[in-house]
Formats: sequence, C-alpha cells, structure tokens
Amino acid sequence: MRREYYGHATQVFGVEEHRLVGGKGDGMRLFLVRNGKGLEFTVSADRCADIARLSYDGINMGYFGPCGYVAPSYFDGEGFGFLKSFTVGFLTTCGLSNIGTPSVMDGEPQSLHGTISNTPAENVYFTEDEEGITIHALINDSHIFKTKFSLKRTIWCSKRENKIKITDVVTNEGSKPEPAMLLYHLNMGYPLLSEEAELSISSDKVTPRDERAKEGINVWNVMEKPQPNFVEQCYYHFFDKEYGTADIFNKEIGKGLRIKFPTDTFKTMVEWKMMGEKDYVLGLEPSTNLLDGVEEVRKTGELSYLHPSESKTFRVEIDFFDAPEK
Repeated sequence: MRREYYGHATQVFGVEEHRLVGGKGDGMRLFLVRNGKGLEFTVSADRCADIARLSYDGINMGYFGPCGYVAPSYFDGEGFGFLKSFTVGFLTTCGLSNIGTPSVMDGEPQSLHGTISNTPAENVYFTEDEEGITIHALINDSHIFKTKFSLKRTIWCSKRENKIKITDVVTNEGSKPEPAMLLYHLNMGYPLLSEEAELSISSDKVTPRDERAKEGINVWNVMEKPQPNFVEQCYYHFFDKEYGTADIFNKEIGKGLRIKFPTDTFKTMVEWKMMGEKDYVLGLEPSTNLLDGVEEVRKTGELSYLHPSESKTFRVEIDFFDAPEK
C-alpha cells in the first residue's frame, strides 16, 4: 500500500469494532475486517468469533439465515431449538460435545450441533502487520461437573491476496478424557450460489446420508433454482489424499472460492445441499465425524477423545478468485 495516498489506514484496510442496536442481536459485538484487496467480512465476537457476513469485491459469498443476528441469550439448546437462532452466516462452528443430530450420551442431552456457536468469546482482539490482519479469540466451553474445553481461535486475512486462514486449538482443560467433535459449517449463498454455480470437490468417495440424499446422488454437484418445500440432501465426501478441497465458481458473477483442509483432522466433508426458496444454501463443511450424533458415533468406534491438558489443532484455508483454475 502507498501510505502517502491515504489518511487513516481504515480508508483502505483494517478492522473496526461495531455493536448492533435493536432486535435479537442488540448489543452484539462485531469486528468488520477489510484487507484492501476486495475481501470484507464480519466476525461475531459473541457467537464463537464466527464469520457472520463475507463479501468479495462487494459481492456476497455466504448465506444469512431468516432469523438474522441472534444473541446467545436467546439460544434454545433442546432438540432442534438450535435452528431458532441459526444465523448460519459464512461460518458457524459446530461442537464441541456434539455435531449433527441431537443425541444423549451418558444420560446427558446433546443439542443439534452442540453449543459452541452460541458461546461468546471471552477475549477478542486484533493484530496487524504488513502481511495481514489477525483476529484472536478465546472461547470457554466449560461446565461445572461436565466437560471443560477451551477453543483458541485465530482468523488470519492476507493483505497481499484474498485468502483467509482459520486456526483453532481445542484443549481439554478438565481432569478426565472427553469426546471432542468439530465441524466448520461453511455456507455458500446467493449470488455466489445459483443454478449457474459450478461445484467441484476433490473427494475419492461420495455417499448419501439418507434415502432422500440417495435420490440425487448422481447430481450432487449440480445446483438448482430455489424450489418451494425442498427437502435437504446431505452427502459425505471422503478423501485418500493429504488435503481435501472444494471449489465453487459462478460464471454469472465471475467469482469463486476454494476451501482447503487437512484430512488427518477432518475425516470427511459434509455437503449440505439445500435448494429451498428463502432457505437457499450450500454447506461445504469439513467435519471430524458423520452427523449421527455423539452417542451413535461412539458406538461405531469413530469417536475421538482429548485427554486432560491435551490439545488438538484444526485448520482450514479459503481462497477467493475471479476465475477457476484450469
């Protein structure tokens, strides 16, 4: 950047902290990040430092749910009550004690996708250098007599290219082994998502989650127009390689993105294909497990545990582009 051309740095790039006024999001803290290259996104400090909105060159990339911004105080953790405050956004973090279907483990109810996304960060701040901007957050997901997790998050945004890197370090702060599950609910929305969008996932195997998904197994990568009363379809993508990737590009707007993640920590990518009117969203979701809930996953022997003081690091990279790679 040529510093002699601007006054305050936020004329071109930087971070601004805002607070919402009114509605269910009243008082929520938001960090607006701009990298000066066309990437702009909002980090919701009171919702696990997730990414609520994201645009590239002024064009929206993610999906924003009908409920809009909802503060954690409105969270309903029973059954599917999660959906009442599911902002969706570009990123919703799911876990840490459950992902997918509501479950019961050792007599303890576990809500849809867990509670971490409705947990405010205890400490959020940003740092900046010549290379990029970093949002730092600490989320305390602990309960007396129950699980005690911490999630230390950094969201790094490059100033030199349109790239985001999310790194989470999950630590068991308790005194006994605990099951740990994590899913990055990354959500594509209009105008990136439309019937013109081209989806490519580098998976070696694709399986439908249920009978409904099986109906569309041959067109899992075909996006359709919004349809009334569409019933969601979910697919599991498995990878034999070191990294998994998912690309979506829309030739109508000339924009796209690539999600890249290591397959040693994320065993699958969940594709959530939801082509409904108003509920028009495509989830591309690196996940540690299938979506059957913690108890069913335990029965299969696929459940991973963190021992006392043990940490595990999770990463995902997202690149934004104007033309697909040939």
